[in-house]
Amino acid sequence: MSELLPTLRVHAIDPEPDRPLWLVQDLWGACAVGVIGGAPKACKSMLGLDLAVSVASATPCLGRFEVHTPGPVLVYLAEDALPRVRDRVAQLCLHRGLSLQSLDLHVVTAPALRLDLDRDRDALDQTLAEIHPKLLVLDPLVRLHCLDENSAADVSGLLSFLRHINRRHKLALVLVHHMAKRSRRDLGQALRGSSDLHAWTDSACYLVRRNDQRLQLTVEHRSAPAPDPLLLRLVSGDDEPLRLLIDGDEVAPQPLAEAIRCELRRSPRPVSRTALRELLHVNNARLGEALLTLEKQSLVLRSSDGWYLPSEIDSSQTDLFS
Repeated sequence: MSELLPTLRVHAIDPEPDRPLWLVQDLWGACAVGVIGGAPKACKSMLGLDLAVSVASATPCLGRFEVHTPGPVLVYLAEDALPRVRDRVAQLCLHRGLSLQSLDLHVVTAPALRLDLDRDRDALDQTLAEIHPKLLVLDPLVRLHCLDENSAADVSGLLSFLRHINRRHKLALVLVHHMAKRSRRDLGQALRGSSDLHAWTDSACYLVRRNDQRLQLTVEHRSAPAPDPLLLRLVSGDDEPLRLLIDGDEVAPQPLAEAIRCELRRSPRPVSRTALRELLHVNNARLGEALLTLEKQSLVLRSSDGWYLPSEIDSSQTDLFS
């Protein structure tokens, strides 16, 4: 006969001790597992290193996001030669006025790390027990195994191990991973391979390159509100250290519904659909869908002369537009 599973009455479970909510404010949860995702050449590794240097030095990530739980960091970058890793970290330190020698950032120097093999799992587990990092960055996921990434059974076993070391060592864990070439509105579902990966994440950062070559950073969390998307650009040159910079002069594109309302708010009289299409540089079908949705929500009204905001025009003024 099988043994019973251990159980407790709910009141007998010890309450969770007070802990910081964030590893890095608004960007990554304390002890969260997750993904930095993006297409190839979308600066995923740069963001991972920025996060690593920030936690190791208690300096703001991307110059904005404060670190709440600083401490040692362990990184493994499978696709970058060690001198290149050193150079990138040195440039991040130079920009922040940090000493490379005093940075508590540890780099795995093994030529390969296979987390589908017990030998390498044990080696990583022992290394974490020795260093006690607050953050582990593994870059990229595809170089950490020889499994079928589209197999839920294969991927779930690997993710279970990563969740195990996350809990065992009380650390945050970042996987750098590719997004599929096909475009999806839900960025998490665009991650390459099994959908279990998206379900596994507590925090995630997605980088999408725009037509103007800037990068849009979108963040999501399982248990906290996400900040608004940000635009980033890669700074590089002879006179400036290589780094990602938040583009403060530009903002992420407005959602279409709000952009429509903004244009109507600017106009003293109704605006025709044709005029809105020209102002917003949007195709007719998408504009029509947005207008119908807003109309159903009573957020815009339609007259023979065009569209307007209900709060902007009262019945005594309607004769002005006839």
